[in-house]
Amino acid sequence: MLTRFLKEEEGATAIEYGLIASLIAVAIVSVLLTLGPQLEAVFQSVQDSLATE
Repeated sequence: MLTRFLKEEEGATAIEYGLIASLIAVAIVSVLLTLGPQLEAVFQSVQDSLATE
């Protein structure tokens, strides 16, 4: 029973998928934090252009 438990890999696969999902989430957040001010400037520029017309 103990050897069967040690050979089973289903739980490990779920943990790996969880780790991959969390790494993707961290990457997305870091990119958004880095590009956030630049995107804000672009949208402000568009808003200013629309306001003058």
